[in-house]
Amino acid sequence: MTKHKIYTMSFANVYPHYVTKAEKKGRTKTEVDEIIRWLTGYSQEQLEAQLEKKTDFETFFEESPGLNPSRKMIKGVICGVRVEEIEEPTMQEIRYLDKLIDELAKGKAMEKILRES
Repeated sequence: MTKHKIYTMSFANVYPHYVTKAEKKGRTKTEVDEIIRWLTGYSQEQLEAQLEKKTDFETFFEESPGLNPSRKMIKGVICGVRVEEIEEPTMQEIRYLDKLIDELAKGKAMEKILRES
């Protein structure tokens, strides 16, 4: 089976779109970074290194220090598909991130986005 095009796309090329989407709605790059760090376990320095290396999406998630177990609490529809029903693991991680950025842009509180009780 052929890999989806997004797997080979550089995370650094998509990252500015996440930031722009958030900033258009009055949110910040700092909040985008916090979401990415929460999801992946990267430190800020590690995240910046991945961006500098122009790591592709597949490698970005494969090399993540520790995917947050609470990410399984992320539910909802992104691109017409329920994120909790996506069977391919890498695609699900990418869509989790998309969903979190959407929630940020929609004005949701960070505590809710980061699934804090």
